[in-house]
Amino acid sequence: MKMKVLPPTLRKNNRYLTLDIRTKEPFSKDDLVLVVWDACIRLYGEMETSNFNLWIMRTYVLDDRNDCLHMKAILRCQRSYEDKVRSALCCITKFNGKEIAISTIGLSGTISSSIEKFI
Repeated sequence: MKMKVLPPTLRKNNRYLTLDIRTKEPFSKDDLVLVVWDACIRLYGEMETSNFNLWIMRTYVLDDRNDCLHMKAILRCQRSYEDKVRSALCCITKFNGKEIAISTIGLSGTISSSIEKFI
C-alpha cells in the first residue's frame, strides 16, 4: 500500500533565510551545517532546536580570494522560529579555530524567490 502525501493544510510551513558567510579559510557545506546546529543548540538547547526544522538547501561560492572566502546559502527553518535562528547565527564568531561571520540577508517564503531576490 502506498503512503499518502499530507495535504497542504497539515504540512509544516517553512521560511527560507538567505545567509551571507565570510571566512578566512576554506569552509565546506558540512562545516556550515555543523556551525548552524551548534549555534542553535548552544543558545536554545536540543528541545527548542528540534522545532526549528533546520536544513541547508543550497550554497553558492561567490568569491574565493586568497584572503577571504565569500559564500551565500539558503537555510530552511520553520515559520515563527526565524528570529530565534537569526539570533543564534549572529552569535557565531569562530568554529574549529576558523573565524567566520554569518549574517542574514533576507527572508523568503520559497527557495526560488529567495534566489531571485537575494542571490
